[in-house]
Amino acid sequence: MGKLDGKVAFITGAARGQGRSHAIRLAQEGANVIAVDICGQIASVSYPMATSEDLAQTVKEVEALDRRIVATEADVRDRAALQAAYDAGVAELGVADIVLANAGIAPMSMEVKPNEWQDVIDVNLTGVFHTVEVATPSMIERGQGGAIVLTSSTAGINGIGGGAPGGLGYTAAKHGVVGLMRSYANLLAQHRIRVNTVHPTGVNTPMIVNDVMQEFLAADPQLSQAMSNALPVDMVEPVDISNAILWLVSDDARYVTGVTLPVDAGFTNKK
Repeated sequence: MGKLDGKVAFITGAARGQGRSHAIRLAQEGANVIAVDICGQIASVSYPMATSEDLAQTVKEVEALDRRIVATEADVRDRAALQAAYDAGVAELGVADIVLANAGIAPMSMEVKPNEWQDVIDVNLTGVFHTVEVATPSMIERGQGGAIVLTSSTAGINGIGGGAPGGLGYTAAKHGVVGLMRSYANLLAQHRIRVNTVHPTGVNTPMIVNDVMQEFLAADPQLSQAMSNALPVDMVEPVDISNAILWLVSDDARYVTGVTLPVDAGFTNKK
């Protein structure tokens, strides 16, 4: 018997990386999944983003666990498209009990791209706002509570990320996510909906492990040093974040709301 039997989880950025890991980990505990991903490239992002094939692989892995999944290609910047994707999932699986606003980009490279500030704000902050807004009305109407986790970063509680527009925008957006979380935690508490943020250090995903990001970090030794962890690991694994989220959305954390939870190998404490 799983900790999330009968639950429905709405997960953005679910095609690969942390999002896929979250979908699989929650499915292992009994949850069905409404999965969303853009499955396309944003011009200001220099590394390859997720594809339709990636999302199909997430579907395959969730279904292999004998759980149900409704997967839709949608951009979190487009509230109407995101609402349609959520509604399609609800029609098949029911109202979400769990919301994971995970979709994000890191437009950092040696070459500053047009719109990288705006794109990262639109995806990493406005997209999180859209995700909560499309899901919570149905959760409130159902009246059975729920749990929301917004994916921030160590950059959401520390001044890191470099001085380029993409890096500054990333840090600003991830700090902004904390403000959203704290406001939503108060607004939704009366409906027994808990809201928290999770703050990973570097995670072994395609967003971090790619030639563009490695070149960016290697070009600024001071930045690389600033991003090192206290524990002797360069990065954590996606499942490490998924396990923390599983705890936050389960009844084990039934009275935990309004917290910023680092999963960062001691990074923040070292600062």
